Amino acid sequence: MSKDSSPKGLEGVVAASSKLSDVRGGEGVLIYCGYDINELAGNASYEEVVYLLHHEKLPNQSELDEMTVMLRGFRELPQGVIDIICRLPKDTPPMHAIRTGISALGCWDTTAEEQSLYQQRRQCMRLIAQIPVVTAIFHRHRQGLKVVQPDPTLGEAANFLYMIDGEKPSEEATSTLDMCYVLHADHGMNASTFSSRVTIATLSDVYSAITSAIGTLKGPLHGGANEGVIKMLQEIGSPDKVDAFIEDALAQKKKIMGIGHRVYKVLDPRAPHLKRMAKILSSKLGEAKWIQMSERIAELMLEKKGLNANVDFYSATVYYSLGIPTDLFTPVFAIARTAGWTAQVLEQLSDNRLIRPQSDYTGPVGLKFSPVQDR
Repeated sequence: MSKDSSPKGLEGVVAASSKLSDVRGGEGVLIYCGYDINELAGNASYEEVVYLLHHEKLPNQSELDEMTVMLRGFRELPQGVIDIICRLPKDTPPMHAIRTGISALGCWDTTAEEQSLYQQRRQCMRLIAQIPVVTAIFHRHRQGLKVVQPDPTLGEAANFLYMIDGEKPSEEATSTLDMCYVLHADHGMNASTFSSRVTIATLSDVYSAITSAIGTLKGPLHGGANEGVIKMLQEIGSPDKVDAFIEDALAQKKKIMGIGHRVYKVLDPRAPHLKRMAKILSSKLGEAKWIQMSERIAELMLEKKGLNANVDFYSATVYYSLGIPTDLFTPVFAIARTAGWTAQVLEQLSDNRLIRPQSDYTGPVGLKFSPVQDR
């Protein structure tokens, strides 16, 4: 490949083979281990999808029960990690706090450096269980509220809502967040997944790999986009101001958050599920303006730019309607995606080779050294 044809951002470059998920951008299709996302959304629980990604098949009841017991048993954090989280400044951005908490967990896990598949699988399950707990503990700490202990009778989605609010969530809130988890669980070779595989490919540890992924997801061009959507809606304020806002933004060549996708050239298959949930929640909570603004923005962007809404566009309204603080939107994404990150890490290790791409040097050559006094 010539220097002039190097793909910017590695676009179109195949970095690995995977049996876990497939993003077919031209068709608007997302597949987890052979299952179209439309087969899973609203049917499979998040726990079932965790099992699917880690075992490449849906579990039977005894397999699901065994994994569920394991996840719930791994929720408790070492006191040292809790102390670190609760000593962070209360204005720490949540993604910084989660990244720090997950890195710290590796310090308290005496098996962190072990390379056996058995221990690495347990580390992965532990991380899936503990990332939501880290998030909830930090959120309560920054509010000056008492930490809520995990409830072993609750599933993953319900327990997270319980730990941040201190109240048992409704079935509707639980099922809504559970579906969000399913829709976000994995997504091909996205930026954060790639970072996790690059890190583990050096034979580093699982905690380092997931810390890398969290740092990558944090960016506004990746997981941080959903926070940008709700901030945009708040800035617009009301449905009657949408057209003028979009016209002005396009004239200034500003990016409209939640619109368009690096891979999907047609509608993101996850978006309709989230749009449906957003409409239901908005109508029940009496805040219909959020979905009204969203629908008008999506209509205008498709009409004017030929761009569709992506998963972030409607997930923002869903999370907001559930009462989840705006700066926890990306952490919720991280909680869900840990299922995929950990599965991808284990897949990388199963047939590992150090990921070491080349770069095209475009700087000068032939320069001659001169002593500092002559420069």
